[in-house]
Amino acid sequence: MPQSSMIIKTPGKLMVAGEFAVLQPYQQLVVMAVDRFVYATIKDSATNDLHLMDFQLQNIGWKYNGDKVELYSKDKRTTFVQTSMTTACNYLNEQHIAIPPFELTIKSELDDESGVKYGLGSSAAVSTSVISAILNKFMPKKPEAKLIYQLAAIAHVVTQGNGSGADVAASSYGGFLNYSSFQAEWLRQAYEESQTLTELIHRDWKYASLEPISLPDSVHVCIGWTGKPASTKKLVEQILKLKTTNSKRFTSFIRHSEQAVANVLAGMKQNNPQLLLQGIKENRHALAAVGRDANVAIETPLLTTLCDIAEQFGGSGKPSGAGGGDCGIAFMPSNQAAEAVLAAWEKAGIKPLALHPYPHGAVVSDIKYINEMK
Repeated sequence: MPQSSMIIKTPGKLMVAGEFAVLQPYQQLVVMAVDRFVYATIKDSATNDLHLMDFQLQNIGWKYNGDKVELYSKDKRTTFVQTSMTTACNYLNEQHIAIPPFELTIKSELDDESGVKYGLGSSAAVSTSVISAILNKFMPKKPEAKLIYQLAAIAHVVTQGNGSGADVAASSYGGFLNYSSFQAEWLRQAYEESQTLTELIHRDWKYASLEPISLPDSVHVCIGWTGKPASTKKLVEQILKLKTTNSKRFTSFIRHSEQAVANVLAGMKQNNPQLLLQGIKENRHALAAVGRDANVAIETPLLTTLCDIAEQFGGSGKPSGAGGGDCGIAFMPSNQAAEAVLAAWEKAGIKPLALHPYPHGAVVSDIKYINEMK
């Protein structure tokens, strides 16, 4: 029997290795879920209501017309939520599952309280949490992580038009993942060709693959914020431009990234910390080189400091995600080395973030937290 009220807790993400290259077919990327969350509360209601707490948007009425969710708001910040609600409701409609009125409240802790974006995949986690909440509320049995991932990926690509979907995968599955992208262009075209979402879900997503993996026991993850939010979209556009302007350099980057990620994956699968650290270092250099070739600062001066400090203490560091600021990530061979790195980062003006790998994807959380949402 569905609960009258439930809360879904969805983790954010950080990229570990394989950024930019993952946008090419069959290239692998390592991504991890982190223990900072988006919360979605869904409850029975006499009327359809939406509350987006982080935007101070409350009591937004909405209706579902059997094809699309329409929000009674012109605020453009509602787009991701609206598309995700539409996607979930359309899927339920195709399964002949009734959708009575409900109230949905979204609250994110992925960004800083001051509104600073850390690059933890906020829009992807929001899409995933909305879809997970609606499916968990109304489906007769618990939805699988794969279904949540696929529907959230569709909603994200429909809204944004691009992206690898790695952030959606991390929010859906949790833990560390060896991930290959569905390729946004393929998914957009498949979406247009499919008569229904059910048909699209059951298609062969030929480029996509996903495998849970784990970190060697002795390795510790450190995450540092360099204080400068970066535009992923702009950086991606500039790097991909290199594919046309200097295909030789771009091909060289893909080759070096592929080798680096292979070493990271081998280090994780073989419980070999040194191979993992070597792969992280190689990926750092591959990203820095393609940044120079494309004339964009993937590794900013403070990210260089972050990485160099990690290496001084026997570990490896690199930008996480598109670079250009945002977060850096370091893998350290011991707890002692990790603590030394965090202290040295702080002295250098880098803010250590109290983030850790999180083993679960979007899950139904403890009911007692519901009243804390508003």
